[in-house]
Amino acid sequence: MPRYFIIYKPFQVLSRFSASEGKQTLKDFFTVPHDVYPAGRLDYDSEGLLLLTNDTNLNYQLLHPRFRYEREYW
Repeated sequence: MPRYFIIYKPFQVLSRFSASEGKQTLKDFFTVPHDVYPAGRLDYDSEGLLLLTNDTNLNYQLLHPRFRYEREYW
């Protein structure tokens, strides 16, 4: 069953769940099923909305360069 989470990634947090020595990751803030991953990423020094999902088709549609979705960063 597809799962979707929209979270606010804090500043100076890595956009992943795997451990990283000396840096906080999403696992320090959120608990999600083991098959859920970020659809994209935000840089360590940025903050903002991030989609987490286990929907591999949606992930492909959002991230593959051939679809060229507009992204806006401030």
